[in-house]
Amino acid sequence: MLNKKYRFHSRGGVKHVYRDGKTVRGRVASLVFAPNERGFTRVAVVVSKKVEKTAVGRNRMRRRVYEVIRRNFEYLPKNTDYIFVIFTKEVMRMPYSELEKILGELVEESKVCYNKK
Repeated sequence: MLNKKYRFHSRGGVKHVYRDGKTVRGRVASLVFAPNERGFTRVAVVVSKKVEKTAVGRNRMRRRVYEVIRRNFEYLPKNTDYIFVIFTKEVMRMPYSELEKILGELVEESKVCYNKK
């Protein structure tokens, strides 16, 4: 699991990112991102009940995505908040390397969008 410092602690931060952030959509997930003033990156993973009815399944998907983020955290641009929104059950069964590639592509695309302003 990602260090507590780098995760969201309240709904206020998440609402801010949804309201003021930009979105990049991929095949199995979308990434909402916004700059922050904190000096470090924060990350959240959202899995809706529409995707998986059971909490066990949603948590499994969330843990898989957090593990990819934890292993690649140093490559995320600093001073940015990220929310990964999972919208398909495919995440639960896909190989780790494929999931890592898909999430990496979302982050790379967010860098391009972030620089466009």
